[in-house]
Amino acid sequence: MPAYSIRQFVYENLPLSQLEENAEGIFTGAYSVSLFTDWQQQRFHQVWTKCREEDGASYAGHADYYGAMPAMAPVHPLPNMHAENCTEQLGKPGMWHERLAHFRMEFTPSAGKELQSEYLMPREHVYEAALAVHRLREHLAPILFVSELRTIAADDLWLSPFCDQSSVAFHFTWRDDWQAVERVLPLLEAALAPFHARPHWGKLFTIPADVLQGQFDKLPPFRKLIDKYDPNGKFSNAFLDTYVRPARTSR
Repeated sequence: MPAYSIRQFVYENLPLSQLEENAEGIFTGAYSVSLFTDWQQQRFHQVWTKCREEDGASYAGHADYYGAMPAMAPVHPLPNMHAENCTEQLGKPGMWHERLAHFRMEFTPSAGKELQSEYLMPREHVYEAALAVHRLREHLAPILFVSELRTIAADDLWLSPFCDQSSVAFHFTWRDDWQAVERVLPLLEAALAPFHARPHWGKLFTIPADVLQGQFDKLPPFRKLIDKYDPNGKFSNAFLDTYVRPARTSR
């Protein structure tokens, strides 16, 4: 598509309760919307909105965003971090590659030294899932930097977490302490299990292989393709052997 310009506005203190009736409006209120929280209170401390400028039209922001008020100065998603690392806010227009990311290319993103997990589920579950995560706040507090919620359109890719479902993502940026994170992930995954949460393949999770495999209807035909085109596992590894490939027999 042709290059385009974006304006970015941030709002502060969105009540979590707004997701019950207004989730669709919140997530479709801009070209890109991200909600940030540490789950310690029933609110999102920041809402990041990114809107396209098309045909000369100018997005001027909202007086409020479902109860969240406009930030009066640039902010960082992580409390107590300086906003200079972040892309321009307060509605200053810029090209898409200078606004769609939350952090500037030349600066350290997020906290820098961290671990990450992300779980994807049908977007209609966003409110109930948020309440379930909030109930784990005491377990999350010692190890969580910040959490981000965003929505992703459905696709038709067989092993995509978004295959055939319009999804909401619950992203977690953890402190660099795998032993502590490993203890919390099963609690988090159990809380999100009723909402059919799929983990991000490239981030940390502890969901057992048999449970994860049952979440992808297209895995059996995909395995047939693997068995046909890579029967000896030339392009496999331990992770794929555990979660994706069919069991290999000696040949």
